[in-house]
Amino acid sequence: MGLLALGTPLDWPEAKKNAHQVREWGVKQLLAIWNKAKGKERDALLWGDEIEYLVVNYNKDDPNVTLSLRQADILHALAQDEELCDNGGCVPDLQNVKREQGPPLPIFHPEFGRFMLEATPGKPWGIGFKDLLDVEPNMKLRRKIAKEHMNAEEYPITLTTYPRLGSPGTFTSPYYPPSGPRLRSQFVPDEIANPHIRFPTLAANIRSRRGRKVQVNVPVFRDENTPWPWKDPTVNYDLHNWPEDHDVRNGASPDNFIHMDAMAFGMGSCCLQITFQAKNITEGRKMYDQLSPLGPILLALTAATPIYKGFLADTDIRWNQISSAVDDRTPEELGEKPLKESRWRMPKSRYAPNSTYISEDSRLRKEYLDPNLVIDPDVKQQLMDGGMDSVLATHFAHLFIRDPIVIFAEDLQELDLSKTDHFENLQSTNWQHIRFKPPPAGNDIGWRVEFRPMEIQVTDFENAAFSVFMVLITRAILSFDLNFYIPIQRTDENMETAHRRDAVLNDKFYFRKNPFPTRAPRPYSANGGSSSGTNTPATISRPPTPTGPVEDEYELMSIDEIMNGSPSSSSNDFPGLIPLVESYLDSMNVDVETRCELAAYLDLIRKRANGTLWTAAKWIRDFVANHGEYKGDSVVGEKVNHDLIGAVIAIESEKGMGVRNLDRFLGKMVGPCGGGG
Repeated sequence: MGLLALGTPLDWPEAKKNAHQVREWGVKQLLAIWNKAKGKERDALLWGDEIEYLVVNYNKDDPNVTLSLRQADILHALAQDEELCDNGGCVPDLQNVKREQGPPLPIFHPEFGRFMLEATPGKPWGIGFKDLLDVEPNMKLRRKIAKEHMNAEEYPITLTTYPRLGSPGTFTSPYYPPSGPRLRSQFVPDEIANPHIRFPTLAANIRSRRGRKVQVNVPVFRDENTPWPWKDPTVNYDLHNWPEDHDVRNGASPDNFIHMDAMAFGMGSCCLQITFQAKNITEGRKMYDQLSPLGPILLALTAATPIYKGFLADTDIRWNQISSAVDDRTPEELGEKPLKESRWRMPKSRYAPNSTYISEDSRLRKEYLDPNLVIDPDVKQQLMDGGMDSVLATHFAHLFIRDPIVIFAEDLQELDLSKTDHFENLQSTNWQHIRFKPPPAGNDIGWRVEFRPMEIQVTDFENAAFSVFMVLITRAILSFDLNFYIPIQRTDENMETAHRRDAVLNDKFYFRKNPFPTRAPRPYSANGGSSSGTNTPATISRPPTPTGPVEDEYELMSIDEIMNGSPSSSSNDFPGLIPLVESYLDSMNVDVETRCELAAYLDLIRKRANGTLWTAAKWIRDFVANHGEYKGDSVVGEKVNHDLIGAVIAIESEKGMGVRNLDRFLGKMVGPCGGGG
């Protein structure tokens, strides 16, 4: 979530006049951060996860499920309890056991939608393996705390999107009619967005800068009774409330696509994000690069978004929809008109896969870089004149091709180099799938890397499994000095592939064949350095990294091969990410009990990769297809939606034993020593 500063926001015409000043001051603040923190060292890894919830009103006897717009009331109730803890009083244990001391309670945050909550642990997690076992109980506690501060019929659920957001009828409580002055949407009201001035201004200025409403078009799933060609029946071509209502008459809603027209359809999605603190900037830059090719793989593994606006979609994930929902590019920047007022054409939305590598790793070949990368050369030169190296300066000069969207008049009065507001204005609205985060002003936090592509999962068990896996794979990368570099364009292609229905089983992804270094690395220890007393397992032994044609370094692999390793009959002997994690655990002499508990998480991911277990997207499709009210016409009606939400609530409350194909979706959620679930 971006900055929640207070002030007087500028509408786009005024913001546009001041965009250059914000960029200029943002560069100065970035250099101040760089010069202050480039030598910052941290002794150990810290990391954190972010869980996002939809809050729904659900009653098993009422066929109409709605989104609750009581975010502010819920956060207020939560804050009152947290204040008791902060003031040194008895920590309110919501399991009815009082205690005077204990771990910090989770922290809850607002999000874009008034029907959303974000929750993080009360303090960052450490590298200790025992810490990893606390993640799932903490996620369960967060959900429990949130629920106990809601009305009886309100539930915090972890679906990526609400299936009938924007459908005709009542889908929010309280009800508001659509087509307000900020979003100007046919389908959702302005009141659906967080009322903090940043959010409606962000939505309005994106629309104003673009010169039309955003166009979020998702291919509809063609079932046996779906009319073809299919026209979105919810689109009203006769509206004349706003000039932007002409968009649909000018082709904004093409045949065979579900059409959405507001930021809420993207930023109203929930995801699972993991942020790692590196021991220094060098390690952070390395983590950023090596995690980048993993993004599409984890996105496909966590696929959970097969429904939009009450219709089955022909895609399984949310990424492109969010990208379109915040795409502020002008027709000139999109290449639809010759450049006249805009500075350059931009091949990607500001919400997009990464376009840069940033490490000074000697293995980073120029052939991996994007030959069409757009940068602001003046910004790059300013950063290099200030002492930043060319590689990192290129990264930030690419981010700074964007305009700041939300500018507060008060922030333009003077430049404060002890703050980061102008830098973050641009940094926080470049929503890439990996984010490199400099230390914030005024505290001891180090250089961080945020892994952003994963979809939120239905259960805390799944969310913990993917969180823990991401921590362990970063440790394996650093311990074994792994190399996952592929050309950036291939990662872009992989992100598109990940959107396909059941891509986790049916499609192949570009991935590096040989991830191993030319020298034997030393395992990465818990204190953030290399352990000199443990040898790398003998299984980590391969020929040197190729120096020939880049195309020989990678090939198309299934996600099963990427995660679990190539079969012995294959020409490629890629070891698999899960076996690499297991080798890392072997090298660290993890105790048997902890290893058993971690194995439950790895087993879920292993089975999802090989197809033994379904993704949430596949389970949701199966649920809809086999519901008695579904007509085979791609329509997810209110009754189907009601029962789907009920099943999701039942599964997470561990009362879902009768839910159809639960075993195909989650198995028994029990590991080799009885853990999980």
